[in-house]
Amino acid sequence: MNSERFEALIDAILAIILTIIVLEIPMAVDGSWNALFEVRLDFIIYALSFLVIFNYWNYNNNLFSIVNKVNREVIWLTAISLFILSLLPYLTIFVAENFNSFIAHAAYGLDFVSTAIISILISNALKNSDRGNIALQVALKDNKSLYCMLALMLVGFIIGYFLYPPAITLFCLISIPLLWIIDKYRFR
Repeated sequence: MNSERFEALIDAILAIILTIIVLEIPMAVDGSWNALFEVRLDFIIYALSFLVIFNYWNYNNNLFSIVNKVNREVIWLTAISLFILSLLPYLTIFVAENFNSFIAHAAYGLDFVSTAIISILISNALKNSDRGNIALQVALKDNKSLYCMLALMLVGFIIGYFLYPPAITLFCLISIPLLWIIDKYRFR
């Protein structure tokens, strides 16, 4: 399959997920600053979820710009990844309404971990589906940045379990710029 139609499908699904997340932000009860302040956690968690989805889109957009063809394995792994990512609207609200809950942050963090693990599987499947694509083979020769993300998320889970549950979400979010930094210096 040509990757352009597949990229369009990914873009559409991500747009729907973002729309659902933004519609779940509660409206301020009136036009006051106090009313806006009361929904601050909802908005902060939305902004973080937006960052997660944008990062997923950016990573896939950059990756699929060098992909010539995809096979069934790539399609299904990406579908599973998008399904897991589609849980973000629910998990966003779950964290916003239970900000100090370990379970809420752990579920949010598991969404990150699952997506990162599947991204590793997708990169391996892409290498196998398009073996003649030298640019793709070089870009995906290792998954160091994704493994670093997973290690950082594990640290967040440990701190979140023993000390402060929001650390899970915080460490997952810190892993996003870490991915950017590692990839930036890796391709120099």
